[in-house]
Amino acid sequence: MRLRKGDEVMLLAGKNKGKTGKVIATHPRLNKVTVEGLNIVKKHIKPNKQYPQGGIIPITKPIDVSKVGIIDPSSKKPTRIGYKFNAKNEKVRVYKSSGKEIK
Repeated sequence: MRLRKGDEVMLLAGKNKGKTGKVIATHPRLNKVTVEGLNIVKKHIKPNKQYPQGGIIPITKPIDVSKVGIIDPSSKKPTRIGYKFNAKNEKVRVYKSSGKEIK
């Protein structure tokens, strides 16, 4: 999986198309990422120790990696991720649109 925790991404499809957020968690086996503030659903909870009242709580659900694109800071647009070797012969992630290294 090319995306990592902390990457700034934009949603490319769905009801929140065009919105941005940071990656909170990655799920490589499912090929999904959880993005802060996006794909929020309401979950009905029965009363338990953690939620004594029960009720409806908002939960952030994972989104498929194909539906998000990392934002290139130079153009402020979503782009793809590639890999290159830097001067120290280390494999680093780069933005496909600008060729700059992802920090």
